[in-house]
Amino acid sequence: MVKLTGEKIILRTLKESDYLSIHKNVNDRAIARYTLRISYPNTKKHSKEFIKETRKNLRKKTAYELGIQLKENSDIIGIMSLMNVNWQDKNAEIGYWIGKKFWRKGIAFEALNLILEFGFKKLKLKRIFAGVLHPNKKSANLLKKAGFKFEGRLKKTRYKDKKWFDELMYAMLKEEFTTK
Repeated sequence: MVKLTGEKIILRTLKESDYLSIHKNVNDRAIARYTLRISYPNTKKHSKEFIKETRKNLRKKTAYELGIQLKENSDIIGIMSLMNVNWQDKNAEIGYWIGKKFWRKGIAFEALNLILEFGFKKLKLKRIFAGVLHPNKKSANLLKKAGFKFEGRLKKTRYKDKKWFDELMYAMLKEEFTTK
């Protein structure tokens, strides 16, 4: 079990009972638009299967997909993940989404910093990277604000909803991380 506490939020391992709040917040075309692993519409069954997958990945230590919970209640309003953990090369990919009504409140930034601290200090990773589907400027700006560096553009490397997207690659090294 993982539990990371911030000022406004807690990042934590998902429970089976979280599926309703996940479904309520993820079932939005605006979230699915640039998020590879999310489809729209997103059913309650999708949310239940996602939780099962996250628990399996956590046991295998291949991914840490944590729910973003506001301190004031137990609802999961988004997900912040370290995925594709490569223990040999000490790196992982970051992924995230947050319910639309929680955008622009500093929650995603706080969650991102919590998981970076966990990845670099607890897991002892050397590099954490992220791919952003172009033109998702909000996601790219979040990464830049946290200190990620732009590494390049992979042309038409992602296919979603019958369209090809360029992927913008960002990364941060352990020595570049400072708690914000």
